[in-house]
Amino acid sequence: MVGVGLLAVLVIDNDPRAIGASIAQLSWRLAIIVVFPAILVNALDALGWRYAFRRNDLPFTTLFSVRVVGEAFNMATPTATLGGEAMKSWLLRGRLPMSETLPSVIVAKTTITIGQVLLLLLGVLLARATVAAETPVLTVMQWLVVVEALALGTFAVAQTRGLLGRSGRLLQRLGVNPPAATGEALRRVDEALARYYREHPGRLTLSIAFHFVGWLLGAVETWLILDFLGVPVSLLTATVIEAFGMAIRVATFLIPGNIGALEGGYAATFAALGLGPTAGVTFSLVRRIREVTWIALGLVLFAIMRPAASTTVAVPDSTRST
Repeated sequence: MVGVGLLAVLVIDNDPRAIGASIAQLSWRLAIIVVFPAILVNALDALGWRYAFRRNDLPFTTLFSVRVVGEAFNMATPTATLGGEAMKSWLLRGRLPMSETLPSVIVAKTTITIGQVLLLLLGVLLARATVAAETPVLTVMQWLVVVEALALGTFAVAQTRGLLGRSGRLLQRLGVNPPAATGEALRRVDEALARYYREHPGRLTLSIAFHFVGWLLGAVETWLILDFLGVPVSLLTATVIEAFGMAIRVATFLIPGNIGALEGGYAATFAALGLGPTAGVTFSLVRRIREVTWIALGLVLFAIMRPAASTTVAVPDSTRST
């Protein structure tokens, strides 16, 4: 509710009539923004997830649909972008054992974050050439790159050192005793993670590459939206805006959908770039329309896929080679 309130204040303070007129003038172009390049971004991220598996055992269309569902839950629920990851693994039950689906989700979360850090770094380098170094937004962004890179490195190393098993033992010390079968399942997942990083560097590289290109396409979307809104910018400036927006999302990941915080961040970013805060709020609202549309699509796909995921008997680990 606080985020919604902040969003309302930002709209009121930035000429709501001008914002409404700008969005209305998009007309049929809004349909283009909803579809492109969002569909390509989701396809690239699905490919990034595909190569987070040790083998290509699942159809691409399945991974694409499950990913859309997972991202819908990430954006629409207060689960700090983790609820959607659990949903992805759950929707694949019956198709592959957990010792393959869960590691793939963890690896894909790692590789998509690596791609994110790379874009943040690129944005910082480009911003230093276009924005004054003492700009608060740039300073915050630089620190976020450092913090996220350190956290990501720690997380990646932990995956090769029995991350889930250690978590299970920590729970036992805290008085929580999971069933023995759960401990064994976590051990298999830890082994699968270590094996993936050790034996599949090529697939790991492809996963990172697909996710990074997906992040880069976000800059293309930014450039396209602003062009349609009559605020033409260079692709370089669009990349800076996209990277700044990503930094804001990282910093406010606990807020469902980053509502209010993201709009405020865009207002500050656009003001720093000389584009005006009203353009920043308008741009963010147009993106919200695209997000809501894809959330709705994700929920429809979830309604279609849920019965199959609920009734299919899971494939036992013993029936598959490791």
